[in-house]
Amino acid sequence: MPADVNIADVGRMVGERARADMLVALLDGRALTATELAGVADVTRPTASAHLSRLSEGGLLRRTARGRHRYFRIAGPEVAAMLEGMLVVGAGSGALRKVVGPRIDPALRDARTCYDHLAGRLGVGLAAALVAKGALTLTEEVGEITPSGRGLLATFGLPTEVTGRSRRLYCRPCMDWSERRWHLAGVLGTALLQRCLDLGWVHRALEGRAVTVTEKGRRGFAQTFDFEFKAASATTAVATSNAAEFRHAR
Repeated sequence: MPADVNIADVGRMVGERARADMLVALLDGRALTATELAGVADVTRPTASAHLSRLSEGGLLRRTARGRHRYFRIAGPEVAAMLEGMLVVGAGSGALRKVVGPRIDPALRDARTCYDHLAGRLGVGLAAALVAKGALTLTEEVGEITPSGRGLLATFGLPTEVTGRSRRLYCRPCMDWSERRWHLAGVLGTALLQRCLDLGWVHRALEGRAVTVTEKGRRGFAQTFDFEFKAASATTAVATSNAAEFRHAR
């Protein structure tokens, strides 16, 4: 089957507004129920179920049953990377440049998750700090940890190579749609987010993709990575819904 047929099928699945809103709502890596996703997309429960079935059958979502409830999550990092790439393209289109900047929620721009890794000013700042310290080299294709970087990451409690049977890249650059700079994805990006959560350096918002950097985190980032994180806003804003985020990017 020609490759463009599959691309067209994926485009049709993502191109419907309600389905697009649902997909972006799941970009924080967590699983949501059909009822929750119906609210995100502002559609009825039966309509949401039909959309979710289409996305699951198309391989974009993974469905899990827990008791009476069915939970949906992004099928994998490849799907998440595709969606984040679409946000980059949407935010960068000439027709949208005038509206994207002011409408990005300050909390999302400061610090958020991109599926299973850190993004926003926090994510790109950490990537830049690792490069500046000589711990990491980063190209458009791949990131590579230097010998000194391995020591730094190991001391911080992060893996320095892929273990087991994982086929994921250890360190992959991911273009940040709001900052237009690279942040870290792959095994390293996932481990970095989880370590920061475990240490209490960042806290997830109850809804959406925004994360809050704690005072402990600010000190930790400065001491460990020579990175001083300062929020762009004077106060931490409450994150808007992911559906609103996607509409702004589009």
